[in-house]
Amino acid sequence: MHKLLEIHNLHATVGDKEILKGIDLTIGPGEVHAVMGPNGAGKSTLSAVLTGRPGYEITEGSILYKGEDLLAKSPEERAWAGLFLSFQYPIEIPGVTITAFMKAAVNAKRKAHGLPELKTGDFLKLMKEKMAMVQMKPEFAKREVNVGFSGGEKKRNEIFQMALLDPTLSILDETDSGLDVDALKIVADGVNALRSPEKSAIIITHYHKLLEYVQPDVVHVLKDGRIVKTGGRELIDIIETQGFDQF
Repeated sequence: MHKLLEIHNLHATVGDKEILKGIDLTIGPGEVHAVMGPNGAGKSTLSAVLTGRPGYEITEGSILYKGEDLLAKSPEERAWAGLFLSFQYPIEIPGVTITAFMKAAVNAKRKAHGLPELKTGDFLKLMKEKMAMVQMKPEFAKREVNVGFSGGEKKRNEIFQMALLDPTLSILDETDSGLDVDALKIVADGVNALRSPEKSAIIITHYHKLLEYVQPDVVHVLKDGRIVKTGGRELIDIIETQGFDQF
């Protein structure tokens, strides 16, 4: 069986600046990997390259996802194939309700897989089930996407989107930035509820707090565009007490 994600010697530039300088990373089904590193290490560039955000040039290396060339796929095709990105700063979409937004997203993914669109009743039933899973109040379904939401509400909404889209690989890009403990727990509880032997996650962070609630299987230290250390949970404790300078 293929590994879920295989990154080999990945180099990427933004403008004329090289940010990723030879990333090697392999993730198996059901694994949660934490990628930690100081600001400017290349963590968010890694998530951008994985999800196909424009403006990043791959100059060398490869990414296989489920055994296929991920770099050959458009951002939409990557999402339909099961990639999900949780943003550091989720955007507001005035005039679009959460229900309308998520129904369009779910049905686009179903269409890409040759499945019929969900009927409204079936979709609402599924949405209600996933909202309960992430402890989201039903009235949020009628609200505009992220408009007037607190930081914690935006995060809960993202975890709800993740639950509804049922991704194979979730990428949480500094999603814990600036969150209080209650909001952190919302994110952690959602990630933990969605863990399964088939589904994997990459948690990108420079804090250790979220990783107290979500137990990663593997921890990587990313510094100056390279993964300089890989290990278990003991790395989190070392980073917390001694910082990133030692690596």
